[in-house]
Amino acid sequence: MVVIVGAPSLKHARQPSQVVFHSRRWVPKFNKQNKKRQIQNNQRTSIFPSSGPFLSRTHKISGTAMAAVRLFFFLLLLSLLPLSHPLSDNQALLNLKKSFSDPQSLSSWVPDQNPCSSRWVGVICVNNVINSLHLTDLSLSGTIDIEALSQIPSLRSISFVNNNFSGPIPPFNKLGVLKAIYLTNNKFSGPIPSDFFSQLASLKKIWLSNNKFSGPVPQSLTTLRFLSELHLENNEFSGPVPELKQDIKSLDFSNNKLQGPIPISMSRFDAKSFSGNIELCGMPLDKPCESAASEGPGWGLKVVIIIFIAAVLAGVFVMARSKRQRDDDFSVMSRDNAEEVVQVHVPSTNHSRGTSDGSKKESTTSKKGAGRSIGDLVMVNDERGTFGLPDLMKAAAEVLGNGGLGSAYKAAMASGLSVVVKRMREMNKVSRDIFDAEMRRFGRIRNPNIITPLAYHYRKEEKLFVTEYMPKGSLLYVLHGDRGSSHSDLNWPIRLKIVKGIARGLGFLYKEFSSEDLPHGNLKSSNVLLTDNYEALLGDFAFHPLMNHNYAVQTMFAYKTPDYVTYQRVTQKTDVYCLGIIVLEVITGKFPSQYHSNGKGGTDVVQWVLTAISDRREAELIDPELKSSHSNSLNQMLQLLQIGAACTESNPDQRLNMKEAIRRIEEVQV
Repeated sequence: MVVIVGAPSLKHARQPSQVVFHSRRWVPKFNKQNKKRQIQNNQRTSIFPSSGPFLSRTHKISGTAMAAVRLFFFLLLLSLLPLSHPLSDNQALLNLKKSFSDPQSLSSWVPDQNPCSSRWVGVICVNNVINSLHLTDLSLSGTIDIEALSQIPSLRSISFVNNNFSGPIPPFNKLGVLKAIYLTNNKFSGPIPSDFFSQLASLKKIWLSNNKFSGPVPQSLTTLRFLSELHLENNEFSGPVPELKQDIKSLDFSNNKLQGPIPISMSRFDAKSFSGNIELCGMPLDKPCESAASEGPGWGLKVVIIIFIAAVLAGVFVMARSKRQRDDDFSVMSRDNAEEVVQVHVPSTNHSRGTSDGSKKESTTSKKGAGRSIGDLVMVNDERGTFGLPDLMKAAAEVLGNGGLGSAYKAAMASGLSVVVKRMREMNKVSRDIFDAEMRRFGRIRNPNIITPLAYHYRKEEKLFVTEYMPKGSLLYVLHGDRGSSHSDLNWPIRLKIVKGIARGLGFLYKEFSSEDLPHGNLKSSNVLLTDNYEALLGDFAFHPLMNHNYAVQTMFAYKTPDYVTYQRVTQKTDVYCLGIIVLEVITGKFPSQYHSNGKGGTDVVQWVLTAISDRREAELIDPELKSSHSNSLNQMLQLLQIGAACTESNPDQRLNMKEAIRRIEEVQV
């Protein structure tokens, strides 16, 4: 029994000489009879011993000491209880590994190692934090421990492509932050619950192709507002096609058992996306639905009205856009107002130098570089003759377009020389003297696969870059915009020649600008110009050190790659990724969606090729125009395709370096 001295008196105590604590209660002590009963109660219910090494029966202690004793016993009991912590990433992945039947391919997954710094197979990290798990083509089977995956809160993408998993779809919907799921080419089967995707609001990419899924297409797919890629081909899905109103860039429902009319809103997709479903009807399939006719003339009238309205709106949009381009672009430099434009944007000075047509008095170039006058046009390469602002003022001007770095115009001068003038802003990262030194360095370049600048104009607000005009235009235009003789010339030998020219140009840049993070930095098919004999010329190179960072992030293609989007850094391997995009673009003939700043339109050539390679369907990727005319070169085409895929590895550490990429490209023969 513990006796507390000095406790408050109790209201009904007749002899409140002491108060006894037991069973966590204050009990008044009255007389011997009560005392006997209290001792008996204490012996039955007190959580503290009445004798022994902790407390003697008659010890009298203060309230503070009593609180300390209680705290001691509480902590003692707490220490004996089992504790539960979230698993470390290491242990979570090891638990996942245990759930696989034959995880020999994951031999790098060992205890007491950091999965990121130790580079475990299939583990992709960002800033030493696991971001993606891509266990592709590893012959894995068994179960997938979703509870283990749920212990990795930073996980955003999972891929089990080309393995041997079977049974129902695992409960990936417990991983609510996922953005991408790739399960292509396994043996999953059975229906997917209708609400399966309702808890995966962040999902953008879903690839379930080449399995044995059955039942209706989950209705919860319609709720995924960010969905951009959906591939369900080569399964056994049945029932109607759900109406997906999202801005989906890549969709495939082919080779299932789907039935009924295709929603009108989904008729924008290619017919191949719905082929192999014998009971589907409606556009874009060449199979009208019987129900359309049975609904009478009103249904057809509605369709006609919809098409008419869409055509009118499209016409209005085109006219408005054309007017805006005329207002915004032609007002900058056209033949009628060229003099006004020069007065506003590039005012002339009295400095003179010889011109291409001998008009020395009118030419305004600087002999010693920038710094003499804001109106100077500084020649850095006079192999095509010299010229000045008055020559550009008198030139016939034509708008070529607006690129990522600025507007471009063609100027045909009286001397017969046609040049391209690019207007660029936000290039004030370095001083004027350093800028001039870099421009002169560019002007000294002599390489058959580099387009060398001829002149430049410096103002703080904007810069003008002048290069020689190439009549054939860019690789982008010849591949996707021109359907005339230039496009028909793009046979296998010509395409390989173009790719090799790009590689050789990059090889030169990587020697000339070897100390730079991005020797090119803006490599894409629109910045590859073609000579009359289809020699590739690289332009817009090495601007990265001259540009303000925020503007570079907004405009340069290097900053649209996974290197920056996922890893927040750009390196020389970023140029390798951009080279890979061009290689895939040339070999497939597809317009890469990666070129669109908003990601809308085109084909995600990287994912498309990755999936096809995993499915061993590489031959289907080759541009049909190449296969039909050069079928005996298919192996070489596939060799180049594999190089493009190796260049576009999402993890820079697993990507080819530039030297190796160039070596492999040079090995490909016609």
